[in-house]
Amino acid sequence: MAFLRTSEPERTRGTSEGACHLYVLPCAYEDLLKLGFSRQPLERMQALHPRFFEFFDLDRALLVDTETVRDARRLELELGHALAEYSAPAPLTVRLQAAGHTEWYRGAYPLLSQAVERLAANGHTVHAPLRAWLEMQMQARAPALFSWGLSVLERVEGEPDHLDRLPMLHALRQQVLDVLDAHRALGVTVSDHLPDALAQWYRQR
Repeated sequence: MAFLRTSEPERTRGTSEGACHLYVLPCAYEDLLKLGFSRQPLERMQALHPRFFEFFDLDRALLVDTETVRDARRLELELGHALAEYSAPAPLTVRLQAAGHTEWYRGAYPLLSQAVERLAANGHTVHAPLRAWLEMQMQARAPALFSWGLSVLERVEGEPDHLDRLPMLHALRQQVLDVLDAHRALGVTVSDHLPDALAQWYRQR
């Protein structure tokens, strides 16, 4: 599926047109959060951590819509400068290749929550908490699971049990579980959207 392979092209210099989003992603089990911007927040979250639905606290996460990438970048810079004293190292479990090792802050959630409230009062569309928005995004993507599931079955020659038995397929097995668990965690009944063989394999997991 597309959101498995997305990086963050909007950070490329000069690509400042088009709607974008500022995001605040608090970690689920510690007082640490990621501040950033993305045209595709769901894909960005998955790029940062394959099990983003567990790693981030989706019931406290915040999203602010902006008209352009430039607007979102400006907000990120303004907030980041104000939070300089809260700067913290990125968690070790964040994917290095996702370029997600900057704009992490510890103890800054109350300040950012207040800042987002002010943005909402000034007319920005705010999704708070983010879970409901993510659920809508996942529901919209659910029909694509069937063709994606067929591609998985092709890779294992139609036998999903190979994902458990063949060591060289361990990475693919984990990817499949991450994708399906994400959909299920965000309200999608995955068995309604998968080829029968893959749906049966997943139920047994």
